Amino acid sequence: MEVIQWILIIGAALFIINRFLPVKGVATITPPEVRQKLKDENVQGIDVRTPGEYQANHRKPFKNIPLASLKTKAEKLDKTKEVVVICQSGMRSKKAAGMLKKQGFENVSNVKGGMNAWV
Repeated sequence: MEVIQWILIIGAALFIINRFLPVKGVATITPPEVRQKLKDENVQGIDVRTPGEYQANHRKPFKNIPLASLKTKAEKLDKTKEVVVICQSGMRSKKAAGMLKKQGFENVSNVKGGMNAWV
C-alpha cells in the first residue's frame, strides 16, 4: 500500500511541476514587454480565450483564436513571424505556445500572468 501512495505523490508532484514550468523554447514575457513587441509588424498577437472572454475584454492587435480551435487554425498564422500568445491567466496560452512550437513555429512567447497581469 505504501508504494501506491508514493507513486500517487510523485505523479501529483510531476503534474504540478509540469503545469508551472515554462515550455521549452517558449519565451515568457511581461505585459510591458508585449506592448513593445506588438509595435512591430512582424509580431502576431493571439488570444486563446473563448470568444465570450475575448469580447468582454481584449487588447488590440490580439486576434482571437480559441485554444480549442488553435490546432486547425494555426495554418492561418505566419510561421516566419513571432507569435505572442495570451489568455486570462497564462495557463491556456502556455499550452497553446507548446502546440505552436510542435507545429513548427520558431519564435513563440507566452504572456506571463495573461490578461490578469495587464494593467
